[in-house]
Amino acid sequence: MARTDVAVLLPCRDEAATIGKVVRDFRAALPDATIYVYDNNSTDDTAARARAAGAVVRTEPRPGKGNVVRRMFRDIEADFYLIADGDDTYDAALAPALLTEALRGPFDIVNCLRVADAPAAYRRGHRLGNAALTWAVRRVFGNQVRDMLSGYKLLSRRFVKSFPALSGGFDIETEIAVHALELSIEIGHVPGQYRARPAGSASKLRTYADGWRIARLIARLVRHERPLVFFSALGTAIIAAALLLAAPLLATYLRTGLVPRLPTALLATGLVLTGLLSIVAGLVLDTVTRGRREVRLLAFLAQPGPRHESDAFCSPGPRGQNSGRHARTPQPQAPNEHP
Repeated sequence: MARTDVAVLLPCRDEAATIGKVVRDFRAALPDATIYVYDNNSTDDTAARARAAGAVVRTEPRPGKGNVVRRMFRDIEADFYLIADGDDTYDAALAPALLTEALRGPFDIVNCLRVADAPAAYRRGHRLGNAALTWAVRRVFGNQVRDMLSGYKLLSRRFVKSFPALSGGFDIETEIAVHALELSIEIGHVPGQYRARPAGSASKLRTYADGWRIARLIARLVRHERPLVFFSALGTAIIAAALLLAAPLLATYLRTGLVPRLPTALLATGLVLTGLLSIVAGLVLDTVTRGRREVRLLAFLAQPGPRHESDAFCSPGPRGQNSGRHARTPQPQAPNEHP
């Protein structure tokens, strides 16, 4: 079986207290992998400690995890991309299990389902926020995703090279999940330990600010990826408001034949027209979104997919045919009966 090229990607900012250990742990778990640490404007010696531990160190000056992930996806070539944090909260020993699951599926995404070993590791507010946001995405885009905001996942090359990565911050995790759901990409899941940060390490996650940012991203993604649902709901709400305004006028007109409040009648008429236009806009944008989704799917399919574990038994033969156990066995030729 051909060697699987794995790149371990560690976006970091001010993780000098932990990055050395994280690099060494991933080196022990995946000895053949290349470990990349992208320093995101650290003010401590994160880069020096990562380099001393044996990582390839690069920099991304634009702040935000999404900007770092975008840069990593553009620059690095590999068969699989393992993303984790540099704060030593994820178990590096789980990496081979993620890779095995990806090859067994095969899956283009294998996500680590976080199992906290202590209440301080996964605070109640973060847990509730993750559950609420994951529920919202599952309701709108599909129910394959679990623990949407986990920062420990394995991605295939064809997923990475077809993923636009438009987010700039921690909302990149949501964008990855929605991209997979929109293209109906199979997602694997492996439970893994989630530890508390060690002493001297501080979280960069802003609970309320980043939570609000992720919620706004979900709303934008619904508008962009489900325009018919979004604009039909908006149009229906506007028409319902117009009918509430028009109901007393209609009752008066049926009783007296008069319309005493002409401005209200004009407002109700305008609202109905606006609601109908919103629904029509949703229909038009739904067609556009379908075209965009097809283009993204073609970009996804243009890249080679992950090899299935059974490929170990069949290697390429002449003219692209398999020469292993799945290869076609040549049939013996019948003797020539003609002189």
